[in-house]
Amino acid sequence: MEKVNLRDKLALFSDHWSPKVVGDLNGQHVKLVKFRGEFVWHHHDHEDELFLVVRGRFRMEFRDRHVWLEEGEFLIVPRGVEHRPVAEDEVHVLLFEPATTLNTGDVRDVRTVDRPDRI
Repeated sequence: MEKVNLRDKLALFSDHWSPKVVGDLNGQHVKLVKFRGEFVWHHHDHEDELFLVVRGRFRMEFRDRHVWLEEGEFLIVPRGVEHRPVAEDEVHVLLFEPATTLNTGDVRDVRTVDRPDRI
Protein backbone atom coordinates (compact mmCIF):
# COMPACT_ATOMS: atom_id res chain seq x y z
CA MET A 1 0.00 0.00 0.00
CA GLU A 2 2.00 2.88 -1.37
CA LYS A 3 0.68 6.22 -2.50
CA VAL A 4 1.11 7.20 -6.14
CA ASN A 5 2.03 10.74 -7.15
CA LEU A 6 0.61 11.33 -10.64
CA ARG A 7 2.91 14.26 -11.38
CA ASP A 8 6.00 12.18 -10.51
CA LYS A 9 4.83 9.24 -12.61
CA LEU A 10 4.01 11.46 -15.59
CA ALA A 11 7.53 12.93 -15.43
CA LEU A 12 8.97 9.44 -16.06
CA PHE A 13 7.93 9.26 -19.73
CA SER A 14 7.42 11.49 -22.75
CA ASP A 15 6.02 9.20 -25.46
CA HIS A 16 2.50 9.74 -26.71
CA TRP A 17 -0.29 7.15 -27.01
CA SER A 18 1.63 4.59 -24.93
CA PRO A 19 -0.22 3.93 -21.66
CA LYS A 20 1.73 3.08 -18.50
CA VAL A 21 0.26 1.01 -15.66
CA VAL A 22 0.52 2.74 -12.27
CA GLY A 23 -1.91 0.63 -10.24
CA ASP A 24 -4.19 -2.41 -10.06
CA LEU A 25 -7.64 -2.63 -8.54
CA ASN A 26 -10.00 -5.62 -8.75
CA GLY A 27 -8.84 -6.74 -12.17
CA GLN A 28 -8.67 -3.14 -13.40
CA HIS A 29 -5.60 -1.15 -14.42
CA VAL A 30 -5.02 2.45 -13.50
CA LYS A 31 -2.94 3.86 -16.37
CA LEU A 32 -1.36 7.15 -17.29
CA VAL A 33 -0.97 8.26 -20.88
CA LYS A 34 0.03 11.36 -22.80
CA PHE A 35 -1.92 12.25 -25.94
CA ARG A 36 -1.02 14.55 -28.80
CA GLY A 37 -2.62 14.55 -32.22
CA GLU A 38 -5.28 12.12 -33.42
CA PHE A 39 -5.64 8.53 -32.32
CA VAL A 40 -7.22 5.73 -34.34
CA TRP A 41 -10.99 5.20 -34.51
CA HIS A 42 -11.75 2.09 -32.44
CA HIS A 43 -14.09 0.44 -29.96
CA HIS A 44 -13.86 -2.15 -27.22
CA ASP A 45 -16.27 -5.08 -27.40
CA HIS A 46 -16.11 -6.01 -23.72
CA GLU A 47 -14.65 -3.09 -21.76
CA ASP A 48 -15.82 0.32 -20.62
CA GLU A 49 -13.09 2.98 -20.33
CA LEU A 50 -12.76 5.97 -18.02
CA PHE A 51 -10.69 8.96 -19.22
CA LEU A 52 -9.78 11.54 -16.53
CA VAL A 53 -7.88 14.66 -17.62
CA VAL A 54 -4.98 15.38 -15.26
CA ARG A 55 -3.46 18.22 -17.32
CA GLY A 56 -4.54 19.96 -20.51
CA ARG A 57 -7.64 19.25 -22.57
CA PHE A 58 -8.72 16.98 -25.38
CA ARG A 59 -11.67 16.13 -27.56
CA MET A 60 -13.28 12.71 -27.55
CA GLU A 61 -14.80 12.17 -30.96
CA PHE A 62 -17.75 9.92 -31.60
CA ARG A 63 -19.27 9.28 -35.01
CA ASP A 64 -22.25 11.53 -34.22
CA ARG A 65 -20.71 14.17 -31.91
CA HIS A 66 -17.67 15.14 -29.86
CA VAL A 67 -17.06 16.03 -26.21
CA TRP A 68 -14.35 18.38 -24.91
CA LEU A 69 -12.71 17.28 -21.67
CA GLU A 70 -10.90 19.79 -19.47
CA GLU A 71 -8.60 19.32 -16.46
CA GLY A 72 -10.42 17.56 -13.63
CA GLU A 73 -13.15 16.16 -15.89
CA PHE A 74 -13.73 12.57 -16.85
CA LEU A 75 -15.76 10.65 -19.39
CA ILE A 76 -16.76 7.00 -19.43
CA VAL A 77 -16.92 5.46 -22.90
CA PRO A 78 -19.21 2.42 -22.78
CA ARG A 79 -18.15 -0.83 -24.42
CA GLY A 80 -19.02 -1.06 -28.08
CA VAL A 81 -19.01 2.72 -28.69
CA GLU A 82 -16.63 3.80 -31.46
CA HIS A 83 -14.44 6.70 -30.38
CA ARG A 84 -11.23 8.58 -31.11
CA PRO A 85 -9.32 10.88 -28.73
CA VAL A 86 -7.82 13.99 -30.32
CA ALA A 87 -5.47 16.42 -28.56
CA GLU A 88 -4.32 19.60 -30.26
CA ASP A 89 -1.68 20.08 -27.53
CA GLU A 90 -0.21 17.49 -25.19
CA VAL A 91 -2.66 16.28 -22.58
CA HIS A 92 -2.08 13.99 -19.58
CA VAL A 93 -4.82 11.46 -18.91
CA LEU A 94 -5.55 8.83 -16.28
CA LEU A 95 -7.30 5.74 -17.64
CA PHE A 96 -9.25 3.28 -15.55
CA GLU A 97 -10.17 0.11 -17.42
CA PRO A 98 -10.10 -3.68 -17.19
CA ALA A 99 -6.60 -5.14 -17.34
CA THR A 100 -7.55 -6.92 -20.58
CA THR A 101 -8.21 -3.65 -22.44
CA LEU A 102 -6.09 -3.16 -25.54
CA ASN A 103 -5.45 0.54 -26.17
CA THR A 104 -6.51 0.30 -29.83
CA GLY A 105 -9.49 -1.94 -29.11
CA ASP A 106 -10.67 -3.74 -32.23
CA VAL A 107 -7.88 -2.23 -34.38
CA ARG A 108 -4.26 -3.36 -34.61
CA ASP A 109 -1.73 -0.82 -35.84
CA VAL A 110 1.63 0.71 -34.94
CA ARG A 111 0.14 2.31 -31.81
CA THR A 112 -1.15 -0.97 -30.38
CA VAL A 113 0.43 -1.69 -26.99
CA ASP A 114 -0.01 -5.37 -26.10
CA ARG A 115 1.71 -5.15 -22.73
CA PRO A 116 1.87 -1.67 -21.25
CA ASP A 117 4.95 -0.85 -19.17
CA ARG A 118 4.48 -0.60 -15.42
CA ILE A 119 6.02 2.46 -13.83
